[in-house]
Amino acid sequence: MFELLGITPQALGAQLLIGLINGSFYALLSLGLAVIFGLLNVINFTHGAQYMLGAMFTWIGLTQLGYWLDIEDGLEVGYFVMLFVAPLLVGLLSIGMEKTMLKRLYHLDHLYGLLLTFGCALVIEGMFRHWYGVLGDSYPVPELLDGGLRVSGLYLPYYRLWVLAVALLMCFLTWYVIERTKLGSLLRAGTENPKLLQSFGVNVPLIVTLTYGAGCALAAFAGVLAAPIYQVTAIMGSNLIIVVFAVVVIGGMGSIAGSIITGLGLGVIEGLTKVFYPEASSVSIFVIMVLVLLLKPAGLFGKVR
Repeated sequence: MFELLGITPQALGAQLLIGLINGSFYALLSLGLAVIFGLLNVINFTHGAQYMLGAMFTWIGLTQLGYWLDIEDGLEVGYFVMLFVAPLLVGLLSIGMEKTMLKRLYHLDHLYGLLLTFGCALVIEGMFRHWYGVLGDSYPVPELLDGGLRVSGLYLPYYRLWVLAVALLMCFLTWYVIERTKLGSLLRAGTENPKLLQSFGVNVPLIVTLTYGAGCALAAFAGVLAAPIYQVTAIMGSNLIIVVFAVVVIGGMGSIAGSIITGLGLGVIEGLTKVFYPEASSVSIFVIMVLVLLLKPAGLFGKVR
């Protein structure tokens, strides 16, 4: 049937894989946004810049620190180290931002938090554009994950399979912690009635700060995974954040499961659109967003607040 449309099964399979890879990044990034909004009621527009920071820190650590330390081998070791170090650094920077600026706006309208985070995103992006320009660079896939396998004429790179598996695992762990653990119960309780929870001796401000840092670290984690696939540039976050916000709106603002399911699903839909109607691939997600908002303004999995 696909041959009649001029589409080979291999081309369809390749686009499905690309769609799943893109969807895994959408899911990870929208998950971080959903965690921050659902538990802190903050629209974090700095998320794209934090995604870029994760990729940029990893690129700096693997392409410049190695020369400074006269290390030629061990790229795969450096990559796996940065997979933890880069999100930790971004999380710590985000915690500093929350403690010094963002916490002053919790009692105000959401618009103020959005404007603050948008301004911080512009500052971060502007700094790296000044230092490194807008031309992209990348680092090679770690040797441990180099190569691929062939299945029915379709080539599956190991690194892309790794990205898909790790992204899904991270999404599941985040959902499990928030929905099925005592820590998640404290986070939700701190959002709904912080004064009552604090009366039981729980340090609510600390929970809020760590939640924001963890949500931002998820964005940086996605950036580390993306850097061997996409070009590392100072504007890579701003190119993606609008799409991620559309994913969050479709899934439902603050919905953890909605962000994961919608991110993966929209990535696949976008990939299939590139096969059957390439001209619409860049707007397919936004068309779906408009239809969802017309039929269900709170999103597919969201609740009216």
